[in-house]
Amino acid sequence: MLGLERFSAAVKRILAAAFQAADAGAAVEKYLRANSLPHSARVFSFGLGKAACAMTQALADEIRLTEALVVTKRASFLNLESVAVLEGNHPIPDDSSLAAGAAALKFVSRLAPADLLVCLISGGGSALMVAPRIPLADLQTLTSALLACGARIDEINILRRHLDKLKGGGLARSANGARIVSLLLSDVVGDAIETIASGVVAPDPTTLADSLAVIEKYNLKDKIPASIIPALRETLKPNDPVFERVQNIIIASNEIALRAAQVQAQRAGFETKIINANLQGEARSAGREIAAQLKEALKVMRRPFCLLAGGETTVTIKGDGKGGRNQELALAAVNSLAGVKDVALVSIATDGEDGPTDAAGAIVTGESAQRAVALGMSAEDYLARNDAYPFFEALGDLIKTGSSGTNVNDLVLCFAF
Repeated sequence: MLGLERFSAAVKRILAAAFQAADAGAAVEKYLRANSLPHSARVFSFGLGKAACAMTQALADEIRLTEALVVTKRASFLNLESVAVLEGNHPIPDDSSLAAGAAALKFVSRLAPADLLVCLISGGGSALMVAPRIPLADLQTLTSALLACGARIDEINILRRHLDKLKGGGLARSANGARIVSLLLSDVVGDAIETIASGVVAPDPTTLADSLAVIEKYNLKDKIPASIIPALRETLKPNDPVFERVQNIIIASNEIALRAAQVQAQRAGFETKIINANLQGEARSAGREIAAQLKEALKVMRRPFCLLAGGETTVTIKGDGKGGRNQELALAAVNSLAGVKDVALVSIATDGEDGPTDAAGAIVTGESAQRAVALGMSAEDYLARNDAYPFFEALGDLIKTGSSGTNVNDLVLCFAF
């Protein structure tokens, strides 16, 4: 058995191992030291996403760059010359996202066939940079509707690709035949390259019919602006000649982080089991299901043990509360784990930002429900209004890491100690 203090230290080391495995700069450095980039007299860099600054700095530390453009959520210091850093908005694009899209088009339009463009792509890019065929206000309305109805990120990005000049291979098409090497941090379940930042230099296997199917699935036709459907355009497909000069390589992913967490948990003395490496669906449903799996595991596994899951859930917004998908998943598990001794569930976003909050996630134990009742709180009432943040804030069980500089989806770790 692990004592509580030793258990807490072990959990911190397990989470640290997962985050380190997904470290954006380290992933770029590791790839470049094992692989040679195509030779070119002029090498340009385009970074897009939440991890773009760290990835760009790592690239510049290894090779000489002619010029670089970075589009990110929160700019951090870059020890570089000839680099422009722009901040866009996430998850709803705004005027800064629009300006970033225009800057990206201008940047790649100056490339020549003899040039090399190294793209450094990470999560969040779909909203941080836009070049829509519809008014920005209409795109904002569509994005808000998709997020509110619980659409998966891959479904949201199908529509984004078919409405944007840069997405679905659009950036590659605008690069004037320059050779492109794209290094990607995957923030999508299944690591589909067309979904990561909506595939700005990737072929798109989806079609206009797929876009319409998403609208129909969530009954959005009468809830979105009239400009949306007429503006949908077909994207570049895998057989397009543009991609003969494009390489897309995933250098970090949720699975890599998940495996690193598993290895560290084993080193700490936990028996381990990955119960779901493809976690999707409603966050509250996932929370209850994972809690049930933890209780079942107590019958067949010896303590201490650790169950691991990775992926990205969604939240269908029904209330006016504050929270994120990891906090909602944890909140849904509170009553399921009530009274279960010496267990904990940790749900955390690897980018350190769970929804529109300053928390990365939350932790639940078998005592959470009882502690909440003592404070006059009902987990189900808070869940009904999507209000996980104040619930866990009152308990002191929010996890706050700050922005991690990477983004490879979410991790859920269940412990029995």
